[in-house]
Amino acid sequence: MNSMYEILMDLPLFQGVSRDKLSELIEKTPFHFLKYSNGQEIIAANSNCTHMKFIISGKVTIETQCRNLKIKLYENLSSPNVLGPDYLFGRTTAYPFAAYANGDCGILQISKSDYINILQSDNVFLFNMLNVISRNSQRYSDKLLSLSTGSVAERLAFFITSLTQRTGTGIKISFKQKDMCTLLGIQRSSFINTMNKLQENGLITFTMSEIEVHNREDFLNIVHSNE
Repeated sequence: MNSMYEILMDLPLFQGVSRDKLSELIEKTPFHFLKYSNGQEIIAANSNCTHMKFIISGKVTIETQCRNLKIKLYENLSSPNVLGPDYLFGRTTAYPFAAYANGDCGILQISKSDYINILQSDNVFLFNMLNVISRNSQRYSDKLLSLSTGSVAERLAFFITSLTQRTGTGIKISFKQKDMCTLLGIQRSSFINTMNKLQENGLITFTMSEIEVHNREDFLNIVHSNE
């Protein structure tokens, strides 16, 4: 089993920190290790983010539901990773997604007050956190125009890449066609034609109620193709 030091060094937001500093943290900071079995809820949708939660083993499924529309987007995050760091601070601290164990998984949990102390203890922690928050914020602004002015494929790509992580896998969208067309601002015929073309090109598997994304990078390339 990995030592506490090895576990922390693998995690985003702890990378680049000296061994001495991590040893000091291990002595002073309460780290809570939680185990979840397959399907068990880790985060409830719309619950307040009061702790930093890191995936230290296994895999977690993220479920994001569009408000007032029958559309759900799923992705899998594997260890080492962090769940929703953007929501620890700011005006909105409620998670916009639910998280469930995908098989057995382990979570390292640190309270907000303890994590603030960590950020204040070394600039490396602070810079790591700022980089993560900035990167997540920029992925929305970089693609915003695609949602209203782009092609159907670009609009779908914006939706997928904005709501999933760079390391996300197993991305799926379950939907009611009427709601999907409303979200993308298109007619049903345009939606079906585009999905069929994307499927023919090997980017997705498409049914009348589900889209399975084969590779997130393909949709990132669609967004960037017209920049």
